[in-house]
Amino acid sequence: MTVLTRVLATLLALASLHPAGVAGSSSMSGPVKLSRSGICHDASSPYYEKTTRFTAFPDLASCLAVGRLPKGAGAAHEAAPAEAAAPAPHPPTWSVSQASSTTRYDRDLYGGWTDADGDCRNTRAEVLESLATGPVSWSANGCSVKHGRWNDPYTGRIFTEAHDLDIDHMVPLAWAHAHGAAAWSTAARAAFANDPVNLFAVEASVNREKGASGPLEWLPPNAAYRCEYVTRFHRIVLMKGLVYAPGEREAMDRLRTEVCG
Repeated sequence: MTVLTRVLATLLALASLHPAGVAGSSSMSGPVKLSRSGICHDASSPYYEKTTRFTAFPDLASCLAVGRLPKGAGAAHEAAPAEAAAPAPHPPTWSVSQASSTTRYDRDLYGGWTDADGDCRNTRAEVLESLATGPVSWSANGCSVKHGRWNDPYTGRIFTEAHDLDIDHMVPLAWAHAHGAAAWSTAARAAFANDPVNLFAVEASVNREKGASGPLEWLPPNAAYRCEYVTRFHRIVLMKGLVYAPGEREAMDRLRTEVCG
């Protein structure tokens, strides 16, 4: 069964549940979900409930500025242009999608780890050195960190092997891209990707579990660090001039109140 067939089957099923037809599906609430693979799922998508790791968008148009529909699903969304064209009761306030409309997220847009001072030690190595709680040991060529002692704030665990750690962007690059960084210059994006203010040495598996999620979708397993995590995330968003989607700022304020007591 193709994705388009599944979407159509879902729409038919919804029509049978709502006497008013498919329009009754508007009662389905929830954000549009941008999956970690860059696919937009609204409530009509057969993968909506299965998508648990995502970046939230207020509407499909905003999501499609940086992502795409599931393969074969385009026709299903093009089938109701009249409803989509209905005038909104209030003017839209989410403007980041306009700036992002020509640049979908690609990790390559932000470059790799840089070696600004040319000493062969890139950003990863220098962050590992700076965050270590004691001296570190280096590779034979002196360019990469091998051993040390690190306190991972996300888990509260101590690590001594550098290969067990990832350098996490607290504000993920994909999240930042969807919230304004798509409009930045190439140099500004590379600088953000290598900014130590936004970089933390954390257990590799936890970093990969987090993916591109913001605090509204993911929090560190170490509950004692959640207040600082949400507070720092918000501070970086403001510092870098990123823009919350409608309702996100209020949700972040509620979350901060919850985790900070």
